[in-house]
Amino acid sequence: MPVEPAGAVLEDQAVAVRDGLIEAVLPAEQAAAAYPGYETLELPGHALIPGLVNAHTHAAMSLMRGLSDDLPLMLWLQEHIWPAEARHVSPEFVRDGTLLACAEMLRGGVTCFNDMYFFPEASLEAALGARMRSAQGIIAIEFPSAYASDAEDYLRRGLAIRDRWRDEPLVSFCFAPHAPYTVSDATFRRIAALAAELDLQVHVHLHETAEELERSLAEHGARPLERLRRLGLLGPSLIAVHAVHLDEAEIELLARHGCSVVHCPSSNLKLASGFAPVDALVKKGVNLALGTDGAASNNRLDMFQEMRTAALLAKAVAGDAQALPAHAALRAATLGGARALGIERIAGSIVPGKSADLAAIDMRAPELAPCYDVVSHLVYAAGRENVSHVWVAGELLLQERELLVPALRGLDTRGQLWQNALRNLADS
Repeated sequence: MPVEPAGAVLEDQAVAVRDGLIEAVLPAEQAAAAYPGYETLELPGHALIPGLVNAHTHAAMSLMRGLSDDLPLMLWLQEHIWPAEARHVSPEFVRDGTLLACAEMLRGGVTCFNDMYFFPEASLEAALGARMRSAQGIIAIEFPSAYASDAEDYLRRGLAIRDRWRDEPLVSFCFAPHAPYTVSDATFRRIAALAAELDLQVHVHLHETAEELERSLAEHGARPLERLRRLGLLGPSLIAVHAVHLDEAEIELLARHGCSVVHCPSSNLKLASGFAPVDALVKKGVNLALGTDGAASNNRLDMFQEMRTAALLAKAVAGDAQALPAHAALRAATLGGARALGIERIAGSIVPGKSADLAAIDMRAPELAPCYDVVSHLVYAAGRENVSHVWVAGELLLQERELLVPALRGLDTRGQLWQNALRNLADS
């Protein structure tokens, strides 16, 4: 399933890989003659897809999985998550939490993730240790943390990290202002100018809850999207995360400016944020990507679950069984994410010249038989437990469901240590 061209399903095919790049896609019977001497791996009964792109997460929050469940967003943030972060977040916390997230994501066919969290260099180093592709957030928020003192300090530190790592092929960067209710006009204007100057994406929680909209109207006299438009942030670089509460004019505005939306269906459901108008967005031509959000609000970094939930919810919300069909859901989880992150020339589809970021799914399991339509099965029936092999830049990281990366060993012990440290907060 190359994703490009749209809707294509190629049977009995081979992918030739050289120096980490896809060299060719051709019939398997021709591959041996065309590429003599290449190491070969035959996977009969498997589906090969581009590596999944988790377009929005807070990877280190894997260490807060299940910490304070079944609460509305602002109560969850203000009384549980933010106090826990104030007491415990450190480079070590971020490193260990991100490694745990990388192990989970790789086992589920995810090869790239877009992160928004404190101490992004620790996240970056963990992702590189896991050999995964990542987009790291240059975060901005107005309140101080163990990482930075104010919005300007967050930006200064993030830009310094970008300068140090900008030539690393597995890493890209986005500006990551947290949300309209935690970022000032001055900071948004500064980010708009920097994003234009440096040609970077802007990754922001937007229109997630009805409360966010009410607060914006009270404080700024405009809904959040209109406020960002006035501040010069709308354009192809904008990654609007959640985008649940949108009217028709706002959907048109996102489409007209070429913005991307990252739909996080499981997180939206768990926090009772609402139902995003996915079908309307897609029909207007808005680029749709999928994300898990953090494990604290999901509680799985499982893109197979997000594909299925997104497709089912889109149909229910639109009242149309043809809304977000399987091919569109797979595209959102791969090329849609890559496009949102500005790396569509590198990842997101199985096309010669792109990075060999690939995932193989074993379709021979009893729960997947019989199979009349492989893409339909991938979205509606398969799960991350069916992922057998994963490659990033041609490097085999998961083989027969076993992780091959040394940095991802012994994580259960580290997880237990952090659980002991945070246990009191979970009980409060």
